[in-house]
Amino acid sequence: MSKSKSSPRNNEFVEECPSCESRTPHDVSIEIKTESRKRENREFSREPYRVAQCTRCGDTRSQRMNDA
Repeated sequence: MSKSKSSPRNNEFVEECPSCESRTPHDVSIEIKTESRKRENREFSREPYRVAQCTRCGDTRSQRMNDA
């Protein structure tokens, strides 16, 4: 009996990892980050970020979605 390859999870994508220097599985999520340090503007300065973490080496990168 041969071992079957497991299918990727819903939040796992294969993409380039600069640390591994190859295409590896990444856990991908969206986080809302507050950018303003001023107290009165904090609620208006939240932006979505795409966060990708390599499942092989743990390297984590985030990119502001409005800049994608």
